[in-house]
Amino acid sequence: MTTTVYCGVDFHARVQTVAYCGSADGEIHLHELNHRQDDVRGFYSQFSGEVVVGLEASGYSPWFEQMLEELGHKVWLGHAAEIRRFANRRQKNDRRDAELILDLLVKGDFPVIHRPSAQSIEILRMLRYRHRMVKMRTMIVNNLQALAIGSGLSLKSRLLTRPGRLRLLATQMSPVMSRQREEWLSLLDDLNARIASVVKWLEQQAQTDSKVQLLRTHPGLGLLTSLGLVHSMEPVTRFANQRKVAAYFGMEPMERSSAEKKHYIGISKAGSRLVRFLLVEAAQTAARNDQELKRFYHRLVARRGRPKALVAVGRKLLTRSYIMLRDGIDYAEFLRRGVEARPARETHRC
Repeated sequence: MTTTVYCGVDFHARVQTVAYCGSADGEIHLHELNHRQDDVRGFYSQFSGEVVVGLEASGYSPWFEQMLEELGHKVWLGHAAEIRRFANRRQKNDRRDAELILDLLVKGDFPVIHRPSAQSIEILRMLRYRHRMVKMRTMIVNNLQALAIGSGLSLKSRLLTRPGRLRLLATQMSPVMSRQREEWLSLLDDLNARIASVVKWLEQQAQTDSKVQLLRTHPGLGLLTSLGLVHSMEPVTRFANQRKVAAYFGMEPMERSSAEKKHYIGISKAGSRLVRFLLVEAAQTAARNDQELKRFYHRLVARRGRPKALVAVGRKLLTRSYIMLRDGIDYAEFLRRGVEARPARETHRC
C-alpha cells in the first residue's frame, strides 16, 4: 500500500512552518525552516511515496514550488481567504495556520486554485515588467513637462516629438535644471529601448499562438491585451460561463441590496489588476470601431459617465474574448453568429 504524506506549509518570504503527517500512522509533526540557514531541499527529500504539499498562494513561493516539483512532489496552492474561513479560532499564528492547511489537505477540503503553466507565468511576468517600465516612463515625462513649463515652454503632447525635443534642449535653464533635463532624457531613451525590446519578445511569443491571433482580430484587442487574456484564462474550459470569467477578473458588479432596495457599488476588482487595466484601455479603441459597442458606450455615457462606460465596455470585451476562445472563432465569425453575452445579472436570473 502506497503511503501518502501530507504537508501543510505556512509559507513566508524567509521562513516556513511545516505540519506534516503520513497516511500510515496519522501522527502530526511540526518543523520550522529558515530559508537562509536550513537545507529546505534536504528536508523535503526525506519523504518518499506520494507527497502532497499545500500552501497559500503568494508571490514569494515560485522557487519553492519549482523545487518541490523537481523532487516529484505534488504542489497545491490554496485560496488564502477560503482557507481562513475554515479557521475556528480567533488566535492566529504560524503553527496553527500550518495545522489548519494540513487538516484541510487530509479531509479533502483544501481550496485548490489553478496554477498557470510555466510559459503563461513567464509571459504574464513580462507583461507586468513592461507595465512597470511604462509607469516609470510616464513619471519621467511628467518631470520633463514640469521642467519645460518652469522655463516658459508649454508644448503638452508635442514636447517629446522631434521638433519639441529640439526646442526643449534649446530652452535656457539653470545649471541644475539643465542637468536634470539631460539625465531625464537619457533615462527616457534607455527606457524606450528596453520597452521596445520587451514588446519584440512578446511579439515573438504571440506569432505562434493561434489563440492570441484569434483575439487580435477583434477591434481594440491588441498584442498586450490578447496575451494577457489568453494566458490568464488558459485553459478556458475551467470557466463554466461568462459570469465566472467576469468574477475571476474582478469585473462583476458588487451588490449591496436589502429588501426592496437594489444598490450596486461598482466592480469587485478581484483578480488581475493588469488585465483589467488593459481591457479598459482596449475599450477606448473598441468603442470607436465596433458599431454595437459604440452604441452601448454612448448610451451608457449619458447615464453613468465616461469612466463607468469604459469599464462596462471592457467587461463586454472580456466576455466576447471568452466566447471567441471557447468556440475557437475569430471576430468575423463572432459577428456572423450574432453571439453576444448577456449581462451577468440576467444570466444569473436565468
